[in-house]
Amino acid sequence: MSRTAKSGPPPDPTPTPEPPEPGWRRWLLPLGILAVLALLFVPSLLTPGKQEPALSYSDLVSKVNDGQVSSVQISDQGQVHGKLTNGTSFTSQLPTALGTGQFSQQLQAKNVQITATHTQSTSWLSSLLWLLPLLLLFGFLVWAGRRAQGQLAGGIGGFGRSKAKIIEAERPTTRFSDIAGYEGVKQEVSEIVDFLRNPGRYAAAGAKGPRGVIMVGPPGTGKTLMGRAVAGEASVPFLSVTGSAFVEMFVGVGASRVRDLFNEARERAPSIIFIDEIDAVGSRRGIGGVGGHDEREQTLNQLLAEMDGFDQSSGIVVLAATNRPEALDTALTRPGRFDRQVTIPLPNQTERAEILAVHTADKHLAPDADLQVLARGTPGFSGADLANLVNEGAINAVRDDRTTITADDLGAARDRVLLGRRDTSNALLPEERHSVAVHESGHAIVAAVCPHADPVAKVTILPAGMALGATEQLPEAERHLYGEGYLNDLLTVRLGGRAAELVVFGQGSTGAVNDLAGATELATKMVTEFGLSPELGPVGYPSPGEQKFLPGQAGELAGRRFSEQTQRVVDREVARLLRDAEERAVQILGEHRKALDRLAAELMEHETVDGSAVLDALAHEGGANALAS
Repeated sequence: MSRTAKSGPPPDPTPTPEPPEPGWRRWLLPLGILAVLALLFVPSLLTPGKQEPALSYSDLVSKVNDGQVSSVQISDQGQVHGKLTNGTSFTSQLPTALGTGQFSQQLQAKNVQITATHTQSTSWLSSLLWLLPLLLLFGFLVWAGRRAQGQLAGGIGGFGRSKAKIIEAERPTTRFSDIAGYEGVKQEVSEIVDFLRNPGRYAAAGAKGPRGVIMVGPPGTGKTLMGRAVAGEASVPFLSVTGSAFVEMFVGVGASRVRDLFNEARERAPSIIFIDEIDAVGSRRGIGGVGGHDEREQTLNQLLAEMDGFDQSSGIVVLAATNRPEALDTALTRPGRFDRQVTIPLPNQTERAEILAVHTADKHLAPDADLQVLARGTPGFSGADLANLVNEGAINAVRDDRTTITADDLGAARDRVLLGRRDTSNALLPEERHSVAVHESGHAIVAAVCPHADPVAKVTILPAGMALGATEQLPEAERHLYGEGYLNDLLTVRLGGRAAELVVFGQGSTGAVNDLAGATELATKMVTEFGLSPELGPVGYPSPGEQKFLPGQAGELAGRRFSEQTQRVVDREVARLLRDAEERAVQILGEHRKALDRLAAELMEHETVDGSAVLDALAHEGGANALAS
C-alpha cells in the first residue's frame, strides 16, 4: 500500500519542554545539614578543654571559714565563680531557697572580695542553635507538601497524568498484511484509519465516522495485535493505554487520568485512543453494592462523559479490546460511544493454516511438515496457541540438535499442548500397559467403524501429562453444526475404551474416568440444550456456567428454570443415552474382537501407530466390508 506525504495531517508542533530545575537547589538540603552540625559542634570544639573544679556548698563554706577564698563572683541565680588564695579557680552553687544572708556575712568577715553579676538572657547564638533545626524541619515539610501537591496534579511520576504511550513518529512494524485471516475484521477496523485520513470522503455521503470500536473475542485471538496493526497503519497520533492504568486506590485519580488522556488526544486530533482490557475500568456499575464514591465507578463515569458527553468534540476515535463483553456497562457499549462491536472468534481451519504459515515463515520446515494437516488437528486453537505450538516444535527440534522442524516435531508439540509433557520416567506396569493398549484400541476401532465419527490419525499408549494414552482424530472439515448421528457416534467413541475393557477383561477400570466425565457432559447438553431427548421434548435449558449477565441484574445468574420432576427426567435421559452408547460400543467391539486384539498387540509392540494401522487391523479380520457399510 503506497503512502504519500499528503495523506495525513501536518505534524503537530513539538510541545515546549519544561525548563530544567536549577542545579543550585539540589545543594540546599546538604548545606543546611552541614550548617546545623557546625552550629551544634563547633562552639564546643572551640571551648578550652580545661574546666574549673566544682565545689559543694559545704566545702565552699569550709574554705571561706578557713580563709582560703580570696574573691567570689555571685550571680542572681546563685551561681558562684571564685578564686582561692593559691590562685585556683572554682565554681559552686548557692542554695538560694535557704537564703544567702548568713553566707554573705561570712564572706565579709573573712574580707573576701564579692562581686554581684546579672545573668544575661539566652544569646542569639544559642537561640539560633535551638531554632535552626526546627526551621529546617518546617521548611522540609512545606517542600514535601508542595512536591506531593504537584505530583497529584501531574508532577513527578505523573500520578494524576495519563499513562498512555503516545505513538507518532516511530510506529510499530506490524501491518494488517501481517495478520493472517480475519479479512472482515480487518476491513471494519481499517475503516477507522481511512476515516481519519480522508474525512471528506465520508462527509460527502453524509456519513459520520465511528466514535468507538470495541473488539471482543476469546483470549489469544489477536485483539491487541489488531491494535498494534492500527498503530502501524495509521498516519495520525496513536495513544495506547491499558484499562488497569486508570485504576488507583485514591479516589479521583482514575478520572483525572481519563481527562488527561482525552486532552492529549484533542491536542493531537485527529487521533486514535486504544484501551486494552477495557473491562478493568468499564465493568457494570453497582456490582458488589458499591456506590458512586467508588474509584472505578468515577473513572467509568468520566470515560462516559469524555466519549459522548456535553462536549461533542470530534476527531478522536476510541479503539478498545476485551474478552469479557458481558461484564461491560450498557451505557459504555451503546451507539454514540462504541458504535461498532467487532467479534474476533477463534480461527477456522483455513485461517489456522494461514496463521501457521506466518509463524513458520522464518523457520526451516521439512517437506513432510504439512500445515494443512496440522490445522485440521488443532480445532479450537487461538492464534496465541498456534504460535506456542510452532515454538514447541522448534524446541523439540533443538533437543535433537536439528534446525529443521519435521512433522513429528509438530505432532509432538501438539501432544505437549493438549496432553502435557511426556514423561519417560512414568513407566507403567506390564498389566497396566496391556490395559491401556486395550482401552485405546477400543476407542480407535469404534471410531473407525462408526459412520459419522472423525477419522483416526494416531493411537499411542505413551503417558503424557495426566493421560496414560491417547487416540487422536482429525476432522475432515471444519464443523459448525453437529447432527444427532454425529453426537451419538461421538458418545459411542467416548465409551469405546471402557467397552473394550468390558469385552476383554470383563470389568472396567479407573482409566475411563475422563471419558465418562466428557460423555456425561455431552449427553447432558444433548438433553437439556440441544432438544435431542424424545421424552423431554424440544425444550432448552442452558447450563448455569454458560449464562451471561442479565440486563438490569448485573452479576446475578438465573437460577434453575425447571422443577425437580424435570430434573429426574433429565437424569433418566442422560443415563439412557450413556447406556445405549456403551451397549453399542460393546456390540461393535464384540463383532470386531480380532481387530481389537490385533491393534492392541501392535500398540504393545510399537507404542504409537497411525490411522492406517487401525484400518489394516479391520481389513485383516474381514472388517473392511463392515467399515464400508
